[in-house]
Amino acid sequence: MKNIFVGNLDFHATEESLRSLFERYGVVNSARIMTDRETGRSRGFAFVEMANEGEADQAINALNGYTLDGRALNVNEARPKPERSFGAGAGRGGGRPGGNRGGRREPRF
Repeated sequence: MKNIFVGNLDFHATEESLRSLFERYGVVNSARIMTDRETGRSRGFAFVEMANEGEADQAINALNGYTLDGRALNVNEARPKPERSFGAGAGRGGGRPGGNRGGRREPRF
């Protein structure tokens, strides 16, 4: 099983047309165009999952740079999603590092 990244998609491309394109090279398990959570519009990239690695490699080689709807596709093996760390302060913006700003504090009465 191989997961394939497909970038530079036309925003009007459909999952059916993407599946059809990749089925020329073998069995397609799924074709998912990524959409914006708020608007539901295409984000311009997709993931295609193919059952046979040899067929997937053939599709990658044939379709990388292929022009679909006037756009040259960027097709390669999908990299695993990086692990997100949720430890103390990890991945959180804002605030200052360290917590203790130093200096002397006056006692409160």
